[in-house]
Amino acid sequence: MAGVPMSWRDLRRFTPARVALGRAGNGLPTAAHLQFQAAHAAARDAVHARLDVPALQAALRALGHDPLFVRSACPDRRTYLLRPDLGRRLAEPDRAALRSVAPPDLALVICDGLSATAIDRHAAPLVAALDLPDAPIVIAEQGRVALGDDIGEALGAEAVAVLIGERPGLSAPDSLGVYLTWQPRRGRTDAERNCISNIRPEGLPIAQAAAKLRWLLGAMRLLRCTGVALKDEQPLPAPRTPLRLGEQP
Repeated sequence: MAGVPMSWRDLRRFTPARVALGRAGNGLPTAAHLQFQAAHAAARDAVHARLDVPALQAALRALGHDPLFVRSACPDRRTYLLRPDLGRRLAEPDRAALRSVAPPDLALVICDGLSATAIDRHAAPLVAALDLPDAPIVIAEQGRVALGDDIGEALGAEAVAVLIGERPGLSAPDSLGVYLTWQPRRGRTDAERNCISNIRPEGLPIAQAAAKLRWLLGAMRLLRCTGVALKDEQPLPAPRTPLRLGEQP
C-alpha cells in the first residue's frame, strides 16, 4: 500500500482494528471507506435486529432444555433503545408466571440486548459447552443486563448468568457477553457482577468462555459472592513447549 510504512502494514495481520489504511488526498482510499460503511451498516443492523425466538427455542430443546420466554417492560425496539430503565424490568404478567417455577440454584437468562445477532449465532453453542442440564433457561426479549436480577428474584434463584448481545463495534457486530450475579434481586449494581466479554470466534472462543464461566461458578459457590468480591484467579493453561528440530507434534 503506497505511503504506508511496512511495519504498520505488518501490524494489520494481527488485529482487525482499522490501522494502516492509507490515504487518498485528504481522505481514505475508496476501498477502506466502503469497508467502513459496510461495517457500520452491520453494527446498525445488529442493534435493530429482532431475536429469532422460535429458532433459539428449537436449538435449546435439541440440547434437552425447555426454555421459558418472557419480555421486558419495553413494548418495542424503539422504546428499548430510548428507555434503558424499562429494559431492566420484567413485564408484570411474566413476573407472576416465573414465581410458579421451583427456585433453582442457577438460572440462565438469554437476552437479545444490543445484538440479537450475537445471540442467534453463539447462545446455543455456549449453552451446549456449559453442559448445565439442571439450570432453567429463560429467553428474554428487549432485555438489559439488569433484567436478570428481576428474573432471578422472581424465580428465587441463588444465582443468575445473563447471556446477552453486547453493543456492536465496527469489527464485532456479534459479540456475546455473560454477566454472573450472586443472589440476584432488583437494585443490584454492576459492581456486584462478574463479566465475560467478547465471546465470538474472533474474540474469546466458546470453549474458553464456558471454562471461564464454570470456574467462576465454582468460586462463587465457595465464596458466596460475585463482583468485586470475586476475583478472576482461574489458573492459566501451561504454555506449550516449543518443538525441537525433528520432533513430531
